[in-house]
Amino acid sequence: MAYACISSLMQTLQQVLQSKSSLICESSIQQKHVESCYQSLCTLQVFLEDTTNEANDIENLKILERKIKDVVYKAEDRVDSCLTNIILADDQEKACKFFNEELRQVETEFASLNKEVMVIELNKRGSKSTELAATTSFSSTEETTYVGMKNDYKAILNCLNVQTKELIVISLVGMGGIGKTTLARKVFDNSTIRDRFEKHAWVTISEQYNKRQMLLEVAFSITGINNQEMSNDELMVIVYRSLKGRRFLIVIDDLWSTDAWDQMRRIFQNDNNKSRIILTTRLKHVADYASSPDFPPREVSFLSFKDSWKLFTKRLFRKDRCPPQLRKIGKHIIQQCQGLPLSIIVIAGLLRKIGVTYDNWKKIEENLKSFHGSVLEQCQAILSLSYNYLPPYLKACFLYIGGFPEDMEIRVSKMMSSWIAEQFIKATSDKRLEVVAEEYVQELMDRSLILGKTRKPNGRFKTCKIHDLLRQLCIREAQRENVVHFPYSDHVPTYSDDINDRRRVMIPFLIEDYFCDHPSQMSGKITTRSLIFMGVGRSYQVPEINHWPDSISDFKLLKVLDAREIGYDFSHIIPQLVHLRYIDARIEDPSSLAKLFNLQTIIVYSRRNVQLPAEIWTMSEIKHVDIEQMFMPNPLSIEEQQPLFLNNLQTLALDSSPFLAEILKRTPNVDKLKIRAANTHNEWSDFVDCLINLQRLEKLSITATEDNRPCILSSSFYAPTLKHLRLGYTSLPWEDMDVLANLPNLEVLKADSAFDGTDWTLNEDVVFQKLKYLRIWSADDLERWEAASDSFPMLEQLVLQNLEELEEIPQSFGEIMTLKLVQVEYCNPAVDTSARNILQEQQGWGNCELQIEIVPSLQYDL
Repeated sequence: MAYACISSLMQTLQQVLQSKSSLICESSIQQKHVESCYQSLCTLQVFLEDTTNEANDIENLKILERKIKDVVYKAEDRVDSCLTNIILADDQEKACKFFNEELRQVETEFASLNKEVMVIELNKRGSKSTELAATTSFSSTEETTYVGMKNDYKAILNCLNVQTKELIVISLVGMGGIGKTTLARKVFDNSTIRDRFEKHAWVTISEQYNKRQMLLEVAFSITGINNQEMSNDELMVIVYRSLKGRRFLIVIDDLWSTDAWDQMRRIFQNDNNKSRIILTTRLKHVADYASSPDFPPREVSFLSFKDSWKLFTKRLFRKDRCPPQLRKIGKHIIQQCQGLPLSIIVIAGLLRKIGVTYDNWKKIEENLKSFHGSVLEQCQAILSLSYNYLPPYLKACFLYIGGFPEDMEIRVSKMMSSWIAEQFIKATSDKRLEVVAEEYVQELMDRSLILGKTRKPNGRFKTCKIHDLLRQLCIREAQRENVVHFPYSDHVPTYSDDINDRRRVMIPFLIEDYFCDHPSQMSGKITTRSLIFMGVGRSYQVPEINHWPDSISDFKLLKVLDAREIGYDFSHIIPQLVHLRYIDARIEDPSSLAKLFNLQTIIVYSRRNVQLPAEIWTMSEIKHVDIEQMFMPNPLSIEEQQPLFLNNLQTLALDSSPFLAEILKRTPNVDKLKIRAANTHNEWSDFVDCLINLQRLEKLSITATEDNRPCILSSSFYAPTLKHLRLGYTSLPWEDMDVLANLPNLEVLKADSAFDGTDWTLNEDVVFQKLKYLRIWSADDLERWEAASDSFPMLEQLVLQNLEELEEIPQSFGEIMTLKLVQVEYCNPAVDTSARNILQEQQGWGNCELQIEIVPSLQYDL
């Protein structure tokens, strides 16, 4: 993956040029060589960007990319090894001299490579076609793909509505990508159908069946309980009792074995009350085995050509028609998809991105004509073609997604932070890396390579998913390109036993097995840059007597260590890993972090209260800090002539401390702040006073403890840029809501057991000018809420949870025409009724977009 490795080395060289650390050699000769190497990499990067979409040269470009990748990888190994020696060496002068010699060699190799690139540039033939770029942002969500499923949809509804009282299991069977999950989702989300059932749950099984994960999903869907400490038996009892005697609708998505079905079937009892189960599977024998006798499996059909064309044009042009000059060639392209919805959606995403011109579509048509085989083979060819047409800056990001567990809803924030840590994101002068990463996510969605799932209150995607077939493509290509290695993957037929050459390794929960299987790999020069331990529904705790993780200290060039899942103390390992940029792990001795001056992200926790080293205040590269059961040191304790500031710090999550106000004064550019155990040290008033100085703060979360809750929100609680505020367990009086209304840019407010009192009355002059999302959770004694519609002129979503005493939602909310969603969970039935009344009033005003979602309280659920 040439572009990704170029980007990685460029960021390293840039850091060397900008470094003020005495650990890096100060030499004008060295600087000259570093600058020369950096400029050569810039030239190579521009070349790859300019040639990526020339379809006629894809194979030749791949060959050249591999050559560039090999040269740059070796250069990066040399540079990083030299920097390691400089930092750890006793004789730095000797280490610096060797570094200069290596830089000269790298410089020569880059010059030779650039000459080859220049020859190719000069020999290019033809001219590029004029392209009409598609600029419309298009979110690839499942809701837009309901085309050609009318017969299947009606057949399932008929099965659900049949008068048989016995529990019925309805199976949907078909190959991957044919639309089984989409069809099941359409039925599951049908409000008329949902109203007929008291309990609903959606469970995704996947090929690697995980009984515990299944139980956790069912328990959470049905009861709202997500307790990782419960045993499997306890979870089964909760699920059984919650479903007993109640009519339920369960969707079991992506079932792969009869054994998995046998284990699941036991918790879904037949109470002869018209309960229903819908399951999807690719395997006919599984569908036959699970289906009820009188309801044979429903084989999901391929789309007709008419429906295929309708889906294609809907995805590509939305409500517009296909231009007449493109219809004939477009229909030829659709014929190659053979009625498989996934192929159609992906090819539409590709055509939208490369440009809606005849020449571009002709290139795609010619590529597809060369592929022959079954529907599945044709689909794989289409997916590969879409991958080949990705711009170089997106390829590594896309392949990286294959490392997340199958069928997992991936947190977008986690995915983006991983890309940044891996140095996949191209730095620009006018945008932060996080902004660029979000643009990459949107572009992958526009190409239908990932699906947006749940959204945040601000409308941005919180989670996403990748289709199984696309994930398999990621795994194959990532292995072949040596971008990421996925041990124990069924989709990697063979792989080298030598870890030394693997740049990034994502290890599943079979962690100890991996190191035991490869004992010989821990010798020699290891060039691995990332070790990521992936959990699948549970953490893999390493026994304290087991010391196999100690071998990680041999990974001298490691830049990313994501090891939270294994719960091992890495304190004695990380001092040797001087290149670390990202660490997420358990650390019992924080002094081990003191010399890791390249760190940009610190996510660490301890099992006892400890303090980070004072050197944290000298780590100018740090952007993200999230510490649990740890404390930031007092910045005033550092003996320096000039005050120390962490000006690059963007996110800070920490337990409260006596020095909190001083810490915030020295982190002026924080935009996300999370404080746990607020006011434990009676620092509340000092903290509130310094909020106004955080001129970039957009998101703030404050959680108090039962014994140390803030008493009041004074008028000094003011943050002019704040958009998102969460208060938890603060026990404030409802009158303090007036203070929050003064926050001029507040869009999201989450009050989680945050306010006490039986009455909440908002005067007419109290207005939340920009508030779009309001959540109130567990206000145990709130009975009466009075507010005018003018107090919430921009409100779009109202979420009320666990309000057992509340008498009703203010009737005036029926006049808020911006409302899109009212969600009521486990509240007084009177609140449910008032939500329905608001819906009727809104519909009377012409607001047909408003939706209400009600989950009845268990206390009143009969």
